[in-house]
Amino acid sequence: MAQSKRGCGCLIATLVIVLGALGAVGYKFALPWWKQKPPPPSGKELQVHVLDVGPGDGDAILIISPEGKTVLVDAGDAGKGKAAVLDALKRYNVQGLDLFIATHAHPDHIGGAAEVLKTVKAAIVLHNNFLPPEMNTEETATKGKQSNSNNKQSGAKKQPALPKRLAGKTIELPTTKAYNDFKSAAEASGGEFKAAEPGQKYDLGGGAFLTVLAPIQPFFTKEQMSAGGNQPNANSIVLRLDYGDFSMLLTGDAESQTEERMMSKSADLNAKVLKVAHHGSKYATSEDLLKRVQPEVAIISDGEYNRYGHPAQAVLDRLKAVNAKVYRTDLQGEVTITTTGKMKDGKLYEMKTGKEARSDVLTGREAQKDDSARSGFVAYGDFGPPPRPPKEKGAKSK
Repeated sequence: MAQSKRGCGCLIATLVIVLGALGAVGYKFALPWWKQKPPPPSGKELQVHVLDVGPGDGDAILIISPEGKTVLVDAGDAGKGKAAVLDALKRYNVQGLDLFIATHAHPDHIGGAAEVLKTVKAAIVLHNNFLPPEMNTEETATKGKQSNSNNKQSGAKKQPALPKRLAGKTIELPTTKAYNDFKSAAEASGGEFKAAEPGQKYDLGGGAFLTVLAPIQPFFTKEQMSAGGNQPNANSIVLRLDYGDFSMLLTGDAESQTEERMMSKSADLNAKVLKVAHHGSKYATSEDLLKRVQPEVAIISDGEYNRYGHPAQAVLDRLKAVNAKVYRTDLQGEVTITTTGKMKDGKLYEMKTGKEARSDVLTGREAQKDDSARSGFVAYGDFGPPPRPPKEKGAKSK
């Protein structure tokens, strides 16, 4: 009898040890997973408006959460882009922003930010913490002259020079001005000026949230752009929007280098909707990325008269190959997505455009310039008024 009791005691002790071990494993692995598990969708409507910011390239995306929280990702340029953003804020009755995100410091993304932040306050202003490379204009102008002189002496390939209107002058370059105006307005608005880091999450209420996926440190250098693209773009903020079964990637002007780094870090990239990177540039939206994302819908924010051949035919062909339905702001105006985060009448989300496309959305544009640092892209006036559309052959001049 005593022997039987001793056996029972050993069994209980073993069970206690096993349960304790399972509890420790659960505390270490299951609890963090449970905490990170997204809340169920409230069933209220999430809205995403990819704004049409004008005839030149640009980005501005307005998110209105199920609980009415508002996020603006970029603000177009300082001309028609800014006007389009301010109009949208008025149309959707946005009195203030819970979050403004400047994906990177190019004028077609933050040129309109200063005026927007003067009009509506933002509680948090998120930026990529990567300054425009040409912040010191006087030094840049001097280097430009010296570089051309040295190239002549050495026989090296001539580097692009400053436009005549800037040569020899101490003047604020377009990128520098856009960044300085944006930062001053952000600081004056009284909101938190904060650098983006992978893993940051922003609860938008009702089960919707934004997650930062990039930039991933260390920042990309000029030397790493030899295969194409440029630094400010490659160091863009990349975001993931989740609401129930709905998901969307917002990629700023991320380049193929950015995509490769995110994939190497096993970032969660599979999404229903893709905001195509860099206005459809050939230097982004790689085949490997699309295999990971598997988007049902791809939205391209681009301008009808952009100089860089956006969207590139190669990118459109890659999107077609993965059966993504393509929408373009240059042809269809503002693109709006609405969803309750779950299936409703057989659909997870609804798509709406500002107008019907006048031509095939799967036909790309011819480039007048190469949108890569290796060819001298960007910053000395490349963001000015768009070129006029080419005249048809045989057309008479007015």
